[in-house]
Amino acid sequence: MRTISKRSKLVKHSPIRKMSFLADKAEGDIVSFYIGEPDFTTPMNIIEAACDALHRGETHYAPNAGFRELRNAVAKSYEPDGVQYDPETEIAVTSGGMQALNLAFQSTVDEGVEVIVSNPCFPNYIEQIKACGGTPVPVPVYEEDGFVFNIENLRKAVTDKTKMIVINTPCNPTGGVIRTNVLKQIANLATEKDLWVLSDEVYKHFNYTGEYIPTIASIQEMKERTIIINSASKAYAMTGWRVGYVLGPADLVASVIKFQEGQVSSVNSAAQFGAIEALEGTQEPLHQMIEVYQRRRDLLIDGLNSIDKISCIKPSGAFYVFTNIMETGLSSWEFAERLLDEEKVVVVPGVGFGSAGEGFVRLAYAISEENIKEGVKRIKRFVGSL
Repeated sequence: MRTISKRSKLVKHSPIRKMSFLADKAEGDIVSFYIGEPDFTTPMNIIEAACDALHRGETHYAPNAGFRELRNAVAKSYEPDGVQYDPETEIAVTSGGMQALNLAFQSTVDEGVEVIVSNPCFPNYIEQIKACGGTPVPVPVYEEDGFVFNIENLRKAVTDKTKMIVINTPCNPTGGVIRTNVLKQIANLATEKDLWVLSDEVYKHFNYTGEYIPTIASIQEMKERTIIINSASKAYAMTGWRVGYVLGPADLVASVIKFQEGQVSSVNSAAQFGAIEALEGTQEPLHQMIEVYQRRRDLLIDGLNSIDKISCIKPSGAFYVFTNIMETGLSSWEFAERLLDEEKVVVVPGVGFGSAGEGFVRLAYAISEENIKEGVKRIKRFVGSL
């Protein structure tokens, strides 16, 4: 019988895509805070490295696990965290962080198991877990806690069916950063209950706390139970290149490579050489981008907090502000849709990231300072008209 699978019907589109669709239909001068993508062009040294690879004939299939040179570079990038990875068996290169997530979940999630996520969280966690037959278990995180897990609430969510805790630090959509003391509490719980921890670290470099926070895998007994997801996309403005990576125990990585073979075979060869340059070449463009993001964050925070009936805490990382709109009396969808319709400003409803996101909207400050100022002006006018 010619039917679509039941599982496919369980998976929903991200609310980010819905706002993108509405924005594409809108007419006029749009100010867009919805896309979580650097507005910078990939640094020229990376582009030139990829071009050089093409000119010397790197136009063929790469190994399923990725080029050894890139896996070496990924391993070295984690040495400052005090954790050593074997490039041969403990690292796989993927088509972006999104495929890294998918392959990691496919390798660990069976029918009926539970996976703990924060509420709110990146919505693709929920959909990918469901697609693998698992059950997402959202645990609320709160503004007063910096949108970081309270360990007691996390512990209460663990059952006999729990197999994994997903952490994302710095976090999309909240900008929350899990400090080392809380990472240790999560590690202790994972060790006690024999759980996987999937650590999404694609925003790892965008940490504005002034404190170096190593990966949870660096904590004693955690490397063997941690799956790190990372990517060149955000840190090096390489979103269109689609280069990500998974770091973890050898048996987990072997499974990732096996699934990879049947999905895309291997990652674009030239893009991998660009990623090698990104990791091993000058880090000055990255440092410059981080400085720009911090300025934009402060500009946006000051602007939003000057508007009656909305407020936001200063995010410690990533490039998002999770703004409290409860005093407006509008739901997050009503706020976002009316703001787009009336003022041509695009934000993402907080409820799209989980039920605990109701009463908030997400703004990405990966846009120019000029657009931030214009967007704040329009939001102020909109809220004032309510």
